[in-house]
Amino acid sequence: MTRSTMSRAGRRRAMAVAAGGASLALVLAACSGDGGDGGDGGGDTATPEIDCAPYEEFGDIDGTEVHVYTSIVDPEGATMQASFEPFTECTGVTIDYEASREFEAQLLVRIQAGNSPDIAFLPQPGLLRTIVEDTGAIVPAPDATAANVDEFFDPALKEYGTVDGTFYAAPMDANVKSYVWYSPTAFEDAGYEVPETWTELLDLTEQMASDIDGPPWCAGVESGDATGWPGTDWVEDMMLRTAGPEVYDQWVAHEIPFNDPQVVEAFDAAGEILKNPDYVNAGLGGVDSIATTPWTDAGFGLLDGSCYLHRAANFYQTQFPEGTNVAEDGDVFAFYLPTDQTDIRPVEIGGTFAAAFDDRPEVQAFQTYISSADWANAKALATPNGGWVNANKQLDPENLATDFDKLSAEILGDPASVTRFDASDLMPGEVGSGTFWTAIVEWLTGASSQDVTDTVEASWPASTS
Repeated sequence: MTRSTMSRAGRRRAMAVAAGGASLALVLAACSGDGGDGGDGGGDTATPEIDCAPYEEFGDIDGTEVHVYTSIVDPEGATMQASFEPFTECTGVTIDYEASREFEAQLLVRIQAGNSPDIAFLPQPGLLRTIVEDTGAIVPAPDATAANVDEFFDPALKEYGTVDGTFYAAPMDANVKSYVWYSPTAFEDAGYEVPETWTELLDLTEQMASDIDGPPWCAGVESGDATGWPGTDWVEDMMLRTAGPEVYDQWVAHEIPFNDPQVVEAFDAAGEILKNPDYVNAGLGGVDSIATTPWTDAGFGLLDGSCYLHRAANFYQTQFPEGTNVAEDGDVFAFYLPTDQTDIRPVEIGGTFAAAFDDRPEVQAFQTYISSADWANAKALATPNGGWVNANKQLDPENLATDFDKLSAEILGDPASVTRFDASDLMPGEVGSGTFWTAIVEWLTGASSQDVTDTVEASWPASTS
């Protein structure tokens, strides 16, 4: 069905895009007529209507197709696809969405075979740099995409999508990684308080281990071809807390070696918990079981009381079984991973970037849509169970699904917060999504902090030093 012949009823969906430009705010004005289901609550709530006027700028691209390749699998994959509805309804472009847990490895294979997707959602800016420099397969982002990013995002985020002065990839989500998940009910029953410093967190851990006569922390880093990445988050958070943001930046840029004593110290700080058999791995085995426990399942012990603490990003809330109440007085919630620093509040963030391998009009249109406030708000509204936040300045916090998502937005906006992007995502691909990941597995299964940092340092490509 073409855009011009599409009926108004056919455009009615769970979100609305107002006319007036490429990055417009969503207007949640209800319309009558089809009495569709308004969301998780069901009932006869009328759904808003999509105004397709803003999409006229893309021209006639009806009947075309854009192939998207990503690591974002269900359940988040379903909400991602739902967020494309305004674009597909108004342009007539079909989005062929393909998700794989082996995305990082398979994308490189496809590029080398000349079988690149149209768009890839890259979780590592370091991988973006590697692909651009080694293959030249990624095309620069169009001017319309760049204009959206300039207007609606922090300049640093544009830099993460830029290689050697050329802007390639627009930011998508903004994940807050510096969280510890817990059960508010279990804390209340035991009389525990949420710790406000790193020292208090270690003291609480010791108290819990004594009270339950077992390890209170649960952890897992298994993730298919990406096994190890959750452990890098631990080390990166410790680098921000033990070495500070400036040294963190030097580490990412390889201005200090990967095996610098300050990096070894950060590994050891993470190891105070992750390599202590008295503290891990609650209900799952010994320290070495962390390497084989799926990261998706590792925190489930919070629900049955076999685990009291689990470090994971904001998006972990999507991993809990359906019906889990994520709230300050619910089944699970999370608190900021505390620090002993008094002048700053370091926050590790992550995110995905949309890069294109083709400059066909429909591909450029889709990339521009992803960079707009329209998409940011559509994605928020399409994520009814929460677990997603975006750094677009025009994202309406009221469109975020949960109080926890709003907490993440609050942390991102806190003047005391000093944010740094996930270091492994910024490092060269062979390190950030290669030897750093495998080093975590070796470290958890017996290797020392010095040994694994020496190994990663030896793998650092000379051309990027």
